[in-house]
Amino acid sequence: MARHNREGSGADQHGHEYVVGYQPDWLRFVKVTRVLESGRQSTKTLFRNPHEYREADPGDRVRTQIRSRAQGLDVEVSVFDPGEQVQRIRVSCVVDGDRGGSEEVEFVIEGALPPGRS
Repeated sequence: MARHNREGSGADQHGHEYVVGYQPDWLRFVKVTRVLESGRQSTKTLFRNPHEYREADPGDRVRTQIRSRAQGLDVEVSVFDPGEQVQRIRVSCVVDGDRGGSEEVEFVIEGALPPGRS
């Protein structure tokens, strides 16, 4: 039986704080990609699951929530995956930019945590 979601946190390249709601038996990590002032693209690990292996079956739904109060961002992704085939989910969001206007932020939600060692 799948266990209840947990919460973790992290900060992006600009120092914006995020809360990540995640399935402890599916999620490996969440990465965030932004375009820096220099025009270069930067990717950073936002959150990494502290566990290397799953303790229980992840269930038939992949669900992850990412929130940032400062950016007014609150997204939740839920994917029906009874065959445990989903490995990665990409989510692109538009948020208010630090200098006005808007900017795109992309999250990569990497999952498929391996089963525990027997």
